[in-house]
Amino acid sequence: MPHDAELPVQQHEVQRLLGRCLLRLQQYERLLKAMVAHQQLAGPVPELESIRANRVASMASQTLGQLMNQLLGNYLVIEGTVCEAPELASASPLSISMSVQLNLSATDHRRLQEDLKALVQLRNTLVHHFLDQHDLWSLTGCRQASAALTEANALVDRHLEQLKGWAKSMDAARSQLADFINSEAGYDLLVEGLAPDGQVLWPDSGCVRALRAAANALAVDGWASVSAAEKWIAQQHPEQTPGRYGCSSWRQVIHESRRFESQRLEIAGQLQRCYRPKPEASK
Repeated sequence: MPHDAELPVQQHEVQRLLGRCLLRLQQYERLLKAMVAHQQLAGPVPELESIRANRVASMASQTLGQLMNQLLGNYLVIEGTVCEAPELASASPLSISMSVQLNLSATDHRRLQEDLKALVQLRNTLVHHFLDQHDLWSLTGCRQASAALTEANALVDRHLEQLKGWAKSMDAARSQLADFINSEAGYDLLVEGLAPDGQVLWPDSGCVRALRAAANALAVDGWASVSAAEKWIAQQHPEQTPGRYGCSSWRQVIHESRRFESQRLEIAGQLQRCYRPKPEASK
């Protein structure tokens, strides 16, 4: 092919390869934004959807480098690193805080960090400096550009497939969490404060909430009769029983939970065991 006829063909091939690479990079960036947005979530249950939507919207202005740093700092972490779930801004009892992470060895994490840094540099080069590095008005320059773009496309494809694998792992973990939350064991843990291993999370337990409600309804001068509270709970919250929490009586619940003060007081001319929530436990 004559030189003047071949140059437009080579230029078109460069354009095709560059366009494909940039489109694949945009695919990568969109998936990365979705992963970072859904990697963690915290807040009152009724507000979780709006919180999630706000996190998704906040990713729109993030650069690829910023997204990479969040991925490496929060999701892809060195094995043994304890990543705390996001703090709750609300003290609502109907709140949840969750975070998903993938553990890597220190060597793999360091190597991955370098690989992702190279990908960010590649993206910036293609967007900002590609014409500075390649002479697209000569056959030699076009051929060199095509070779570089073929290599870049292979690199981006590899990174995109890797990211898809991480996204599948994250989705699987979030799906397992959702299944647990919707299960009976999940309800017992989140609502009743009963862990699957039988441990009772006293501050958030259903029996402690029932005792507080009874105290609010029955207290005289700040103190409520335990026997009166037992009858009140049996009527108002029959599902709450001491045996469900490994206790033989409501007096034992009051003692074991350590959320209440207890003493014998004279009521209607009789000494009765009474209780009230501890000040710090009521906050």
